[in-house]
Amino acid sequence: MSTPKPHAQHLEDDVHLSVLGYEDSFKRSMSFWANFALGFTYLSPLVGVYSLFAVALTTGGPPSVWWIVIVACGQLLVSLVFGEIVSQYPIHGGVYPWARRLWGRRYAWMAAWTYIWAMMVTITSVAEFGTGFFASLFDIELNAGISLAIALGFLLVALAINFTGTAWLARIARIGFLAELVGVIGVGLYLLIFERKNSFGVFFDSMGVAGEGSYTPMFFAAAITGLYLFYGFEACGDVAEEVSNPARRIPRAMQLTILVGGVSALFSFVGYVLAAPNLQDIVDGNVADPIPAILEDSLGIVGAKIFLVVALLAFVSCVLSLQAAASRLIFSFARDGMLPGHRWLSKVNPTSMVPNNALIVACTVPALFCVLIFFNENLLVPITSFAILGIYVAFQMVVLAALRQRFKGWKPAGPFSLGAFGMIVNIVALGYGIFAFILLATPGDTGDFLTDYVVHVGLGVVVITGLVYLFAAKPDGNSTAPEGDAIRVAAEIRERTGANRVVAD
Repeated sequence: MSTPKPHAQHLEDDVHLSVLGYEDSFKRSMSFWANFALGFTYLSPLVGVYSLFAVALTTGGPPSVWWIVIVACGQLLVSLVFGEIVSQYPIHGGVYPWARRLWGRRYAWMAAWTYIWAMMVTITSVAEFGTGFFASLFDIELNAGISLAIALGFLLVALAINFTGTAWLARIARIGFLAELVGVIGVGLYLLIFERKNSFGVFFDSMGVAGEGSYTPMFFAAAITGLYLFYGFEACGDVAEEVSNPARRIPRAMQLTILVGGVSALFSFVGYVLAAPNLQDIVDGNVADPIPAILEDSLGIVGAKIFLVVALLAFVSCVLSLQAAASRLIFSFARDGMLPGHRWLSKVNPTSMVPNNALIVACTVPALFCVLIFFNENLLVPITSFAILGIYVAFQMVVLAALRQRFKGWKPAGPFSLGAFGMIVNIVALGYGIFAFILLATPGDTGDFLTDYVVHVGLGVVVITGLVYLFAAKPDGNSTAPEGDAIRVAAEIRERTGANRVVAD
């Protein structure tokens, strides 16, 4: 789908922000490419492919690669809807302010509450998955204690970099982006061209994962291959008030994140499958961690070590981007008085111009999850599964709110607009989201209740505790932040565009 052409002019950043009820509190030091790099390193195809490669092949065989294409198309539709929203509302926090301005404070509170916890456990899972790379690079034998120390190290390094300000966040994000390109596209192309041991026909061969039964259930079970990969693009909007010309740049950055991330993930996944010398053993589940073995066989010991260095850069950058995005969401939530300790959480460091206290929370909570995993390593996969479902719930709450406003007459007023196609794209994006819910919420069939329903239990705990706090403490009553004003704001932006300072594209 071609990207709609933006309007010729739009409001200057400070004027646009004043229309939305806020004043500039941050340095707008993030360029388009830095914003794109932030979203890309959060999405991180290297992290996603490495983390779930073995699961994908043992569950659905090589055809599981098609989920990368399917989910990329679905999430591209979601990113187009988000693009129209952030173009009208280029403010910190992403999902939370979007849901509030499109629906209301209580609705937004639940969306943000779910999203915050999903982000916290996503940070945890990325830090934990990265421990294997660190240990392999330095030939360290992993155990629970060493894994905890490495994961906490990732979190603290990311916190230290984030404390320095947006400029260093942008620099490290760009380094991480380059590492991702080398690690996924570069290595993937090399494996495809020089180390191919299997034919392309394997992507239409289930290789016996279904036994004598139907392959369809196994294919749908492998959907996590793509579903885990394609979120993170929304992080481009989480830092909107630190981006120059965000109303025009952020929508394009989100869409580019999906497109480049999808191509990168395909090159990586396809390259590993075709270069695997023992593909049937991997599909049969006889190789617990197949990617290092494939790399060592194809690149040699030295080449594999170089790849580990690149991968570590990507993991650190991913944790950094996740932590930054989570802190801006917490700041946005607290700025409107919607969280306990909101005055402390909404403080911005006058020197670095970043929300230090929110960053501390975005580091501490994942660190506590890492401690829980230290005592029970079996928690890692369940919390990762919860993160995916929680993110998709929050996303689709925004998509639903946007559709509701369209039916009430909302026509997005930012410089990025889908025009007449907006309603159609919004409806199809919601349909895709419902399809993803069904895939993610389908219980397993191991016979163990906790294993099969842990995602439902986790989401239930988050939703119930959120509702209890919402109706007992009434945080929405402490806030005077505007809500449900999409139609009014759109009208004011159109009026101001003709009367106030504008920026030509």
